[in-house]
Amino acid sequence: MKKIRRLARLLLVFGLVLMGTACGTAGKRAVEQHAASEPVIEKSAEPCLSKIEWVDFLMINNIRYAQNYDGTKEVKPEQLDAEVGRVKYMLNDNACTDHVTKNGDAAFLPAGTVIYTLKGYNPEFRVAANNKIYQATENPNAATMGDLLDIEGKVQKVSLESARDGSQIGDFSKEASSEFIRELLILKYVGSDAVYEEIKHDNGVFLRVHLKDGTSLRIVYYPKGNGFSAGAFGTKRLRTLIMSQRAQIKAAAGL
Repeated sequence: MKKIRRLARLLLVFGLVLMGTACGTAGKRAVEQHAASEPVIEKSAEPCLSKIEWVDFLMINNIRYAQNYDGTKEVKPEQLDAEVGRVKYMLNDNACTDHVTKNGDAAFLPAGTVIYTLKGYNPEFRVAANNKIYQATENPNAATMGDLLDIEGKVQKVSLESARDGSQIGDFSKEASSEFIRELLILKYVGSDAVYEEIKHDNGVFLRVHLKDGTSLRIVYYPKGNGFSAGAFGTKRLRTLIMSQRAQIKAAAGL
């Protein structure tokens, strides 16, 4: 009789254990099913908290161009040639400080904007978009300044500008202008970053190269480092030429 009672108790305990296990498993499954039915909410990208002052530039074919705002006018339709690319991404209001510039990027041009070549110029030097001319500032494929600046045979004159307000002070002589361009275009192109390390504490001499089509471009020369903002180091002859012309022009202007 005692054996029967003991067996009954064991069966009762075993049954309770089974019930507890079943309830636990059912509860776990219910939790898992509930979790699976909940939508997965992806975290949105954090907004860019920095206020970025973009320069009006674009990049295609690994060449970086900046708008030549003070040396060109609005582009006319007859000046445009073939399409060379399109903008893929506008940085303004979209990109943050950690953005790495790539082909198809533009600071202010909307995605889809067509980029054209300009008649009379190599596309490695100038392109047009949204009726504006963009000029090469960085070209990893350039070996000389002539590769960066397609201006050989297109220069009218070279002038000296005020470093304060950009106003024109006077012109190089015709002979000096020709020699300056000839010597400039054969210089080795090293890029603006390399030049900056040598001229960052120097005062610049502001020069403007006037082209025959009525456009122009500014080149800043730094005498102490003998460097040009466009990305080259000058020769002794170029330094002498620039500084002598500068002295003559300033003297004639009473400065």
